Amino acid sequence: MSLISPDENITIALSVKDRHASADWYAHVLGFKLIYHADEAGWSELQTNTSGVTIGLGEHTEPVPGNSVPVFGIADLDTARRVMEQASVKFDGETIVVDGMVKTATFYDPDGNALMLAQDLTGDHNPLVPENTE
Repeated sequence: MSLISPDENITIALSVKDRHASADWYAHVLGFKLIYHADEAGWSELQTNTSGVTIGLGEHTEPVPGNSVPVFGIADLDTARRVMEQASVKFDGETIVVDGMVKTATFYDPDGNALMLAQDLTGDHNPLVPENTE
């Protein structure tokens, strides 16, 4: 039996220089649809063509190519983290909360690969009204 039960959604988080330009590229090249831009959080999200899989774009001044992080949706991050820490899973710092949006915690597999848990705090999977991408 597993320690926690992630939900059916996964976000692949990527570091980019310009979220808006990258979102346009993913829409044009791969046909992904913009879900939202959260400018105050430096984050954009696109729906891929695979149900339950989104691409998250985190804006960084010097992104590191190849540095993608799978982000697993979880209903109760605090409980999941406590259970995982009791099983000696290593976490990177404190849980981060963006009020009214999301709660996240980064953890590592035995080989040091970063993974993340995210709890939706909006009450809705798509927190902002999608922008028109046409």
